[in-house]
Amino acid sequence: MTATGNPPWVRRTAHVLRPDPDRVVTRLFLPGQEMVTSGESRSAAVLARVLALDDDEVERELRELTADFGHRHHDLAGTWDAHFALVRHRLAHADELPAHRRRLVGAYLTQEYAVESAALFNPSMVPHPDQRGLPAGATRFVLTLRALGEGHVSSLELRTGVIDAAGTLTLDATPAHTRQPVVAEPRYARAAFAHEIDEDLDDDHANADFVLGALGREFGRADLDRAYGELRAQRLTRGSASRTVERFERIARRSYDVTFPPDSALPERVLMPQTSTESHGIEDVRLVRFTAPDGTVTYLGTYTAFDGHEITMQLLATTDLAHVSSRPLGGPGARNKGLALFPRQVGGRYVALSRADRESNAVTTSDDLLRWGPPVVVQRPERGWELVQLGNCGPPVETERGWLVLTHGVGPMRTYSIGALLLDLDDPTRVVGRLDHPLLTGTDDERSGYVPNVVYSCGAMLHGRTLVVPYGSSDTATRFALVDLDPLLDALRPAAAATTLQDPARPIEGAS
Repeated sequence: MTATGNPPWVRRTAHVLRPDPDRVVTRLFLPGQEMVTSGESRSAAVLARVLALDDDEVERELRELTADFGHRHHDLAGTWDAHFALVRHRLAHADELPAHRRRLVGAYLTQEYAVESAALFNPSMVPHPDQRGLPAGATRFVLTLRALGEGHVSSLELRTGVIDAAGTLTLDATPAHTRQPVVAEPRYARAAFAHEIDEDLDDDHANADFVLGALGREFGRADLDRAYGELRAQRLTRGSASRTVERFERIARRSYDVTFPPDSALPERVLMPQTSTESHGIEDVRLVRFTAPDGTVTYLGTYTAFDGHEITMQLLATTDLAHVSSRPLGGPGARNKGLALFPRQVGGRYVALSRADRESNAVTTSDDLLRWGPPVVVQRPERGWELVQLGNCGPPVETERGWLVLTHGVGPMRTYSIGALLLDLDDPTRVVGRLDHPLLTGTDDERSGYVPNVVYSCGAMLHGRTLVVPYGSSDTATRFALVDLDPLLDALRPAAAATTLQDPARPIEGAS
């Protein structure tokens, strides 16, 4: 062990990604948050005052606003036009307004939001979809990052870089502009609704089954509305139709599709909360490059959606990091935070790490990526640095000796450390190795921040025989460590008995 308490085969790099308050996005701004009980709004009064300005004042304000803010955004004038379009129905003779007046109205309905003003942390790392033009032995990568802004709202950001054959890591420059996606009408999965309804013991299952029976395996908004209509048409024989519709709508609101502009670079793209269930945060995306049995590659990212009161688990899916869908996850294995997908199926099933009991590491499986079955505990807190709770630090990494799992443990003074497990390749519920000591603990210059004494990763990437571990330090910044794979595997103490801690039913069908 070194003086810092970490093994000598763990090397920190000098790279630090710190929050940048200049990284701003535009958001709709409605003074007074729109309608009040009187039926009036502050927005209406503000718009009336804006429209009362004379032409010279309008032109002067637009020139000054463009000079002050135009360089900070990709298409600020287009944003103003879009925000005006959202309120034009409230303005008499809106179509008769000159273009410059419409644009100034839009400017008054726009605000900047510093997406990472407080923190930039909890990264995951995967190989970039485009590996062209690199020297031999180099890998281009993508980082997901949790950006924290005003109001403790978390968004998803991306960064890119390259690690070469010698293990030298280079981060690409961060663009000055940010780009947000266009939201599209989603395609819903019937299974997601069926799983949620099955778990809701208070729901009217007869009505729910009627609606589900009217829907295909995948369906759109019009199909769902048509099924509602058929349910309401039978209101004399089917009570509580309105309650069933509201239940389905709560599930529907957890699904969305977005598309980033085709000319946007990955580090420009920012995904802010899109639904009420994630209104306070898209937290801790654990991205994995998933390879299907037929060789198809999809980038899948589990994350915690937070609405200010409750958390739910969601799944991002994309093939190009431009067209992204989000779908709800359910089942006993998807309760609480920290679901992390394996990069391929095992025994014909999807597999994930789970922390459903809030303190132990477990393995859960699924037939459809949406509902996760009862988790099988594989690691409970035993050592001093993990006695408060355990969890994973991202998707497992496949090695010739087993599935390498980075873990986090919480000990005294709420100090976080990163450890490691080794799970059997054919049956990941079997632990075949475990570190006796932390792989990574915070150094003196990493201990202070938004939440002190935390080191935490959402996913590492294997590059040759080096494990590249990006990690958040004290919930403020992102740093990097390079871990020599072979001494790490050698240090994983063989388990006394390669069995599960609980085995109600073998979850991996077909395992040897």
